[in-house]
Amino acid sequence: MEEHLEKMISREKTEAELEEPPGSRLNWHNQLGNRITETDVKNLRVPFAITPYYFDVISKSEALKKTMMPSEQECIIKPEELRDSLGEEHDSPVKCIVHRYPDRVLFLATNMCASYCRYCTRSRIIENDIIDIEEDWDKGLAYIREHKEIRDVIISGGDPLVMPDTNIEYLLANLREMEHIEIIRIGTKVPVVMPQRITQDLIDVLKKYHPLFMSIHFTHPDEITPEVKRACNKLADAGIPLGSQTVLLKGVNDDAEIMKKLMHELLKIRVRPYYIYQADLVAGTSHFRTPIEKGLEIIEKLRGWTSGYAVPQFVVDLPAGGGKVSLVPEYFLYKDGNKYHFRNFEGKRYSYQEA
Repeated sequence: MEEHLEKMISREKTEAELEEPPGSRLNWHNQLGNRITETDVKNLRVPFAITPYYFDVISKSEALKKTMMPSEQECIIKPEELRDSLGEEHDSPVKCIVHRYPDRVLFLATNMCASYCRYCTRSRIIENDIIDIEEDWDKGLAYIREHKEIRDVIISGGDPLVMPDTNIEYLLANLREMEHIEIIRIGTKVPVVMPQRITQDLIDVLKKYHPLFMSIHFTHPDEITPEVKRACNKLADAGIPLGSQTVLLKGVNDDAEIMKKLMHELLKIRVRPYYIYQADLVAGTSHFRTPIEKGLEIIEKLRGWTSGYAVPQFVVDLPAGGGKVSLVPEYFLYKDGNKYHFRNFEGKRYSYQEA
């Protein structure tokens, strides 16, 4: 697997990269090549690997340590937990493609990440089912090309930004030449766990294929370091709209004040809060899951108490391929004739009368 990774990242380096010292934190190849992979925990359902940069970050954050460091709790499998918790394989007409919604598809470009979250939804494929860039990608692109109803492609994985610029450009160029593809999105955690990857070379590739959006997986305000701020600002300056996706995790971010701080810090670096996810029913992750009421409580303590831009949607991605549903606190109370009765964010009651 490490040999496969080495092949993926080997490419001609720019002069700026060659000038960097071999151990430089600014060199993303060095970050990938020197990931920490040793652990005493046995029978892991997800490989253990973390970049040196992100290891430094979590070493200063007890909350983030829980998301990355292996635990014996991963060996506990609850009856409701599933190998393919979202039923993606059922909606996969060809390898690389998940086609669940009518007008958009998920393109799984790689089975690798820079660092592995212990609650990973796709733990079934991570470093287990290698995706062939020539054969599998071409079949995936052919499927999209044939299905004209598809207007939106989300490139995910694994994490597509662990791939070299040439691979990323090949995928973007092929998608952009299809007239029916209106927007392309990239789902990634690389700007958080390996911000060194956001090089000028990568920016030059990405900005050629607008409209291009990026959804970045943020977990906790401790992740918003100077390096992450620079990476996100470079992406925003390139005209790429940035959104955040956050998984609600017990003992990590299941607190309204922590979540509010994260959303505020994201807006300051031009990342629009988009989703808070209820944790999926992934095998070995019960110790991370919160009651759904906790997510609703957090939304209620955000809505009205901070900027609307700082209030993401709280969603449950339903098991077995049911798709995402958005949940909000109950503000509507009852209807009396043509009059609707509500409570506001402060608990005060108001009515709205139809004509």
